Parts: sequence; structure tokens; C-alpha cells
Amino acid sequence: MLWGMTNADSSAAQPPPRPRRRAPAGAAVLREDVTEAIRTAVFEELAAVGYARMSIEGIARRAGVGKTAVYRRWRSKLHLVLDLVSAVAVQGLPAPDTGSLEGDLRLLYEVTSRALRHPVAGQVIPDLQAEAARNPEIAEAMRKALREGQQGVATGIVAAAVARGDIGEGVDEDLALDVMFGPLYWRSVVVRSPKLPKGYLNALTRATAAALRAL
Repeated sequence: MLWGMTNADSSAAQPPPRPRRRAPAGAAVLREDVTEAIRTAVFEELAAVGYARMSIEGIARRAGVGKTAVYRRWRSKLHLVLDLVSAVAVQGLPAPDTGSLEGDLRLLYEVTSRALRHPVAGQVIPDLQAEAARNPEIAEAMRKALREGQQGVATGIVAAAVARGDIGEGVDEDLALDVMFGPLYWRSVVVRSPKLPKGYLNALTRATAAALRAL
């Protein structure tokens, strides 16, 4: 009891409860599961129909959402693809740390070749490379994803090899990157060989290690 009021008086004196605030709608709330579903749908749609025929409608249908959900996150299919390709560059590849140059290269090639042989990647990368020849924005995003995303990994492998004395100092890192990734991309992306020959990754590892030591 407060200031001589009964419980009833006290209840009557309380201010009316505030109405519950509604969660903001629209772009203020973007469910992460919906965003991930859209991202997955983009890669699948790219693999199925290519960039030129890809549409926001098709992406939304594949993701099981409305077109509005896509447009809340990206204003066009170009910006959507650029965002996803740029994200690949940020993620990059795991830096091998096996304790030897050959071990690092072999692990790198195993991970990279598995990713490049994925059916989606096998369709998406060549298609986007073709689009890059016509669209400078896509070209820049592809350059960032396919080169800068792996630059750190190559630099790490070279630096570790130099520290161990596996290779000499002063190695040209750009040339080392070309030597390390060029053959695998040529076979997987340009030639588009569906299956690597038996022992190919081991032979490539030995050849690349020898080339890096000769730089």
C-alpha cells in the first residue's frame, strides 16, 4: 500500500501500458537465412542458365522468396553477382601449413582442384569470364576474386618456404602466383577437363616446387 491507497486505487493510478512496438519492416530487417537462400540460388541459377539469361524472377523462384526480398538486398542482378564474386575474394583459400613446400603445394592443389571441379563452379566461372570481356565491373570483380583472393595464400607459401630455406629470397611473388595456379586453372577452367589424370596433382606439385626453386 502506498500513500494510503488501496491496491485498487494504486492500479487505477498507474499509467496505461504502452503499446508494443512493432519490429521495423522492409530493409531494416533482413533475415540471414533468406539472404543465404538467395546467394545459393544465384550460383545455381548462374550454373543453369548463365549470367545473360539470369533474372531476379528466376533467382527469387529458386530461393523460394518474392522478388521484393531480392531487391531489398541488391538493386540489380549485376550488383548481386558482383557482391557474391567479391565475397569469394574476401574468403580466399585456407593457407596450407604442412611444414614443407611440396606438402603445402599438394594440399593447395587438392583443395583448389576439388573446388574447380564442382559442377556449379565449372559452369559459373567460364560464364562470368565471358561476361567480363563485355562488362568492366564484372571484369574487375573476377580479377579480384581469382587473383587477389589467392595472392595471400601464394605469398604465405612462398614466405614459409623462404623461412625454411626451401627456396631463395627475393622471389617474384607475382611470377610465383602464376607458376603455382596457372597450370591447374588452365586444365580445369580453360580446357575444362572433367577429370584430372591419375597422379597429375603429385606431378604438378613436384614441377611447381622445382620451378619455384629456380625463380
